[in-house]
Amino acid sequence: MNALIKEYTDFAVEKAVELLAIDSPTGYTMNAAKWVKKQFDDLGYDAEITVKGGVTVDLGGEGNGTLLMAHIDTLGAMVKEIKSNGRLKIVNIGGSKAVTTNTENVKIITRYSGEYEGTIQLINASSHVNSKIDNHEQNYDTIEVVLDEDVSCAEDVEMLGISAGDFVCVEPRTRVTDTGYIKSRYLDDKLSSAILLAYAKFLKDSGTVPARHIYLHFTVFEEIGHGGGSFCPADCVEAISVDMGCVGEGLTCTDRMLSICAKDGGGPYHYDVVKGLETAAINCNADYAVDVYTNYSSDVDVLVKSGANVRHGCMGPGVYASHGYERSHKDAVASTLLVLDAYLD
Repeated sequence: MNALIKEYTDFAVEKAVELLAIDSPTGYTMNAAKWVKKQFDDLGYDAEITVKGGVTVDLGGEGNGTLLMAHIDTLGAMVKEIKSNGRLKIVNIGGSKAVTTNTENVKIITRYSGEYEGTIQLINASSHVNSKIDNHEQNYDTIEVVLDEDVSCAEDVEMLGISAGDFVCVEPRTRVTDTGYIKSRYLDDKLSSAILLAYAKFLKDSGTVPARHIYLHFTVFEEIGHGGGSFCPADCVEAISVDMGCVGEGLTCTDRMLSICAKDGGGPYHYDVVKGLETAAINCNADYAVDVYTNYSSDVDVLVKSGANVRHGCMGPGVYASHGYERSHKDAVASTLLVLDAYLD
């Protein structure tokens, strides 16, 4: 795969950009799931949408099964209340933080009345009016959505068809720089979802039959903790979350590297898988790091806690500023593809 790594890296980034443009906060993922299914159908695979709303794909192969998991649901918010002044009080979906969404443009998706635009702002956000704005605490009680509609009271908003329970999607602001950086909300985990798509394309293009029977599961409830427990084929002996690698103080991974997670908040990953992934990284000269993520969990954590009798692991491209405006790099994508190929073969 090394000679073709740029082609499939570029393909992964191209497809990530397409997927990032599809709003899919946890609970509203059907459009992203349909997109994923179509991508695999177009490649000649049989992809299925599960009862729960995820997507499963059988890539074929020989020997015992290995399940690769990525998630296409993202953080987001939901309308909790229409305020008397026509603003919207919202609550977070998943680990979304008010401090990272303040001043972002949003889309409100109603159940029956289409979509509306707005902006998340601090309450009383004008610095020429609010002299204490520098000390304004930022949480979901101190921010609101200002609609881009002529509304001044709750009744005006209700007439638009906006109501409690409507989804609020934050604009991803996706950019790929000339220097190879990928910047966007929701690289966690749409970047790795696109990497799995690129790996599947490589297998199909090259006519490669994997040395393992490989299954994919694109989950849709990872951000709230129950995405990965609903699918594990009977012949699987191993399951690996292909998610994001954390970047920050106390860690060795950067946003240009592959991350291999040795332990997260749920405990250590299986020793054989961690060592196997690292050995594969060494053998294919991938730029990688092994780290411990104490404030982290993955789909495969959920799978093993549900009782699946599999070895488990976690890997993925390094992503800086997770759960905010995130950044990775094409180098990290390339290293992830290289190690997937080396490890699974």
